[in-house]
Amino acid sequence: HPRPPPVRPRPLRVSPFHARQSRLGAHFLEGGGWERPHWYEANAPLAASLTLPSRDAWSATHWSPAAAAEARATRERVALYDMTPLRRLEVTGPGALGLLQRATTNNVAKKPGAVTYTLLLDEAGGILSDLTVARLADQHFQIGANSPADLDVLLRAAPDDVLIRDITAGTCCVGVWGPLARDLVQPLTRDDLSHQGLGYFRTRRTHIGEVPVTAMRLSYVGELGWELYTTADLGLRLWDTLWEAGQRYGVVAAGRSAFDSLRLEKGYRAWGHDMTSEHTPYEAGLGFAVRMDKGDFTGREALLAHAARGEPARRLTALTLDDRAAVVLGHEPVYVGGRPAGYVTSAGYGYTLGRCVAYAWLPPLAPGTPVHIVYFGEKTAATVAEEPLFDPQMTHILT
Repeated sequence: HPRPPPVRPRPLRVSPFHARQSRLGAHFLEGGGWERPHWYEANAPLAASLTLPSRDAWSATHWSPAAAAEARATRERVALYDMTPLRRLEVTGPGALGLLQRATTNNVAKKPGAVTYTLLLDEAGGILSDLTVARLADQHFQIGANSPADLDVLLRAAPDDVLIRDITAGTCCVGVWGPLARDLVQPLTRDDLSHQGLGYFRTRRTHIGEVPVTAMRLSYVGELGWELYTTADLGLRLWDTLWEAGQRYGVVAAGRSAFDSLRLEKGYRAWGHDMTSEHTPYEAGLGFAVRMDKGDFTGREALLAHAARGEPARRLTALTLDDRAAVVLGHEPVYVGGRPAGYVTSAGYGYTLGRCVAYAWLPPLAPGTPVHIVYFGEKTAATVAEEPLFDPQMTHILT
């Protein structure tokens, strides 16, 4: 199964919110040693009013209708997500900006308060990781990373005047997302969190109640909201403050299952699933994160060579399953014109769209092209879709 939880050693790493999550009936799976809630049994009654297709035993493993309720609550009200397992690196020193400019693809030479989505590449132009780089001060950056390999790459490239630390264990993060996110958070702080006060991909230090936080206006689920970071010792107070204030808005705790559904609908890539070092940014649909005019960076020459050869021969492609009741889970073969042509990377049911969404590596295909995904030996019809599937005008986020 694609989500087999290890038996031991568990629990190994838990966020400061673990006791509250357990009280809500969290179903934990493991990632990077962290206990990660995938859904909460407390939300199961909310799913009773939803019409969901029945699932086969395989796709129903490590799944609950509660995930659908959590996704709906995120789209319609507001939800809290534990983002603590997101690896966090701190990069400081006089040479910090120069290091990040040379090591990553996007232009991070922005004023303090800016957050930049960028990529780490190898010399062949393959994607080693995708990062969010927040410039907190002139010589102080916080990076959202994926794996220990990201730290290793940066350490190897760092000059003597740069200090890089993994700060994950001493910090935590709550994602607050949904159309009522600002109604929940704004009364808890003296700072202006309006769209004008803190725009998309901007960050500032503020307080939520008594808790000092670094607030980043980011959204991996396609809804208004923030990632709120604080130290681990204050994490429980942060969660409780948000939870208590959110009761009047119907706040729910939401897990990774709903998170994956929402990000697939929005077309956000997951490194290690949708792209790896075998793929270039242009193949993966991430060309917007590459600034070829900013100067030299690792992988730049390889990208120029790729561009000289013309359009990529494969692309990460969005698919929707034709049968609204059909579900695939990822890593299935995809057939085009009756012949195997690629494979699914990640997939999940899109509760807002009312059908399963899959991403697959395929030859370039026009939207509307019919394909088939093979699931347990049966060909399931799917159609190439135009991205993004949800909220192409970004009205849910830019508000």
